[in-house]
Amino acid sequence: MGRVFGFLSVIIVMAVGMYVYSRQAQSSSAAAGANSPKAAINITGVRSDLISIATSERRYFATEGKYASLDELISANYITIARQRPPYAYEVQISSSGFRAVAIRSGDSTADTPAQLSVDDKMEFQTSE
Repeated sequence: MGRVFGFLSVIIVMAVGMYVYSRQAQSSSAAAGANSPKAAINITGVRSDLISIATSERRYFATEGKYASLDELISANYITIARQRPPYAYEVQISSSGFRAVAIRSGDSTADTPAQLSVDDKMEFQTSE
């Protein structure tokens, strides 16, 4: 009797764990702004690239005393990412007081992803549909 109760306990715990895991997977892709796993992976990569660009901008500002364009960051070897991750292309908008790294989606082929993702000099993300 004790073995049957132990086995049933393991099955119940496994079922609860699988339920929690499936809900977490759904909420993480919804939080990323995507409705499919492939889109969630793509957006995660874009966010990672934007963080790299923002970190490079901060390092460039610390050494040079000004913000740089994406081309300047790449040519000065502050960053090694590509200028795009399809369907997104990157650009950096700079001013004397800060910067904004932007990923802009081209085309409508992936309507389940945000049209634009950006991070500013305070490392705050914004998305727009």
